[in-house]
Amino acid sequence: MKHYNIPIFIPQLACKNQCIYCNQRHISGQITIPSKEEIINKIELHLKTFQKPYHAELAFFGGSFTAIGLEKQRYYLEIIQPYIESNQIESIRISTRPDCIRQETLDLLKRYNVKTIELGAQSLSQEVLDYSQRGHTVEDIEDASRLINQNGFNLGLQMMIGLPKDTIEKSIHTANQIVSLGAKCTRIYPTLVIDNTELAEQYRQKEYKPLQLEEAIDWTSKIYQIFYENKINILRVGLHPSEALISHKELLSGAFHVSFRQLVLTKIWHKKLQPLLWQTSNQLTLFVHPQSLNSAIGYNSTNRNQLKRHHKHILFKPDSSLREFQYKYEII
Repeated sequence: MKHYNIPIFIPQLACKNQCIYCNQRHISGQITIPSKEEIINKIELHLKTFQKPYHAELAFFGGSFTAIGLEKQRYYLEIIQPYIESNQIESIRISTRPDCIRQETLDLLKRYNVKTIELGAQSLSQEVLDYSQRGHTVEDIEDASRLINQNGFNLGLQMMIGLPKDTIEKSIHTANQIVSLGAKCTRIYPTLVIDNTELAEQYRQKEYKPLQLEEAIDWTSKIYQIFYENKINILRVGLHPSEALISHKELLSGAFHVSFRQLVLTKIWHKKLQPLLWQTSNQLTLFVHPQSLNSAIGYNSTNRNQLKRHHKHILFKPDSSLREFQYKYEII
């Protein structure tokens, strides 16, 4: 059964805090908050493209959903209920801030078929949170995560790497804490310098230097493997390539690439395949899981080309018995 997402972006809706890096309107490529009619039209357009049988989930992204009043939350959630009752949409996902989780809110979300709550944790270092002006504490993240799990929701915890005062050690600590807090899913975002943010001013004043692409790929490859080994679903790696980011009209600096996830997976496989560089052969046949073929070969055939320096002929073959980062090989 195919899985489909219907994303509804509500840029900075009810977000009581302005983080130094954030300009959701530029990141999402959407300026206005959608009306009821616009939400319905978007749902209808998506449903027409789905191939049956399917599993569909609607996601409210971009703002702090639980920061708005309960009546307004109910208003948005009620728009979706007819589609759930007719089995066209199975569940709802929301994103919000860790300091905007209360029991009465969770009770409401449960009644309206919300299954997953994603928290923008960003970091489990208080120093990083403070310098990013997140406006909440590490304890807020821990308390909200505990409450979400206790109420039977699927917990998602998003993290950012390369924020002010961040280090690879702090980011790895954040990843390990996300595991410990019982997250079922996560997203990994390198920090980007977006125009019309405080971080942009710090960048212009040379007070902040973002991670560059290779450094961000290296950090993320280490973090990715922590989540993979702990069976946490990695929903996204890198920001969605909106028109504003692709055109660089609003992006001043940072590790942005339209194929960032593929670059990260190429890096992981690069390290996995290192032992084969100590050998030479006329033909090397590599067996990997079917879904890992492109990553093992590498972005722009990076890994294949590296192996070709030591092995005259290279063959990659699918083997469904292997896991994502496992491989077997034969040498002739």
